Amino acid sequence: MSAPIVLAILILISLASIVGDRTRVSRDDLPWWQGVLLEITVPFQEAVAIPAAFLGKTWRSYLDLVDLRAENDSLRISLSELKETNLQFREALVSSGHLDQIVDMRDDFEIPMLPSTVVGLDVNPFFRSILVDRGSEHGVLAGNPVITHEGVVGVVTRTSAHAAKTMLVLDRQSAVDAIVQRSRTRGIVQGRGSGQLAFQFEAQGGDVRAGDQILTSGLGGVYPKGLKLGEVAELTEAGGSLIQVAAVRAAVDFGRLEQVFLMLRRGPGMDLLYETGEFFDPSPAPVEEQVGTSDEDVVNAES
Repeated sequence: MSAPIVLAILILISLASIVGDRTRVSRDDLPWWQGVLLEITVPFQEAVAIPAAFLGKTWRSYLDLVDLRAENDSLRISLSELKETNLQFREALVSSGHLDQIVDMRDDFEIPMLPSTVVGLDVNPFFRSILVDRGSEHGVLAGNPVITHEGVVGVVTRTSAHAAKTMLVLDRQSAVDAIVQRSRTRGIVQGRGSGQLAFQFEAQGGDVRAGDQILTSGLGGVYPKGLKLGEVAELTEAGGSLIQVAAVRAAVDFGRLEQVFLMLRRGPGMDLLYETGEFFDPSPAPVEEQVGTSDEDVVNAES
């Protein structure tokens, strides 16, 4: 006999046994033939129950994995949001630290200072300047010094209603009257168009060493006295020249310049230069100067 026929016979016998059990009211032992049938069918039932239990367990594990994946996706999104929030808090903390430092500087110089963000760089290789997001409507004038907590950045040369162009001390046109903090030797700090400055001083009687701090002298009518310009990196031999030159590392890290402070004062000398029209900004207005300004603002700046 084939296996399907045997299986069908066993099923019929099982059904008959079940019906017989339902109709019996006595609690005597099963008839011998039902006992034999029960002994035969139990292994078959176990063989069927084990795979069914395994499949059920596998299905429940799959559902758990689906739920776990959804939970992981949700946690991943929450982690990204927390990272973004943490980054914003760090930026706010850095800005707060800069503001605390500038408050101390305000106490030292007693000059109103306006925080501003760098929004543009001059792409012209012959001129070094930046564009900031504060202009004449905020009280900014051409000739206002621009600094950070590290030291001198430059001077405002042009303004529109909502922006101001600043010539950096790195620019070749920049010249700042300076003094050596240690020896009080005076000289002129000039831009080289690169990341360094040049300190020119009289060779005879000049006392300048590597590591000396160079500060603004307060003369020249642009910057107040005591602002840091940089540190002497090396000296060149004077030879027979009356003027000796020292290479100076700028105090400000211009490669990471993001926030600056505009000193809302203009020295008498700068007032005179601008009123008489003797001051001339040789660098062209950069394209970035139009950032954050209207066409009317740009026209006002150029006029």
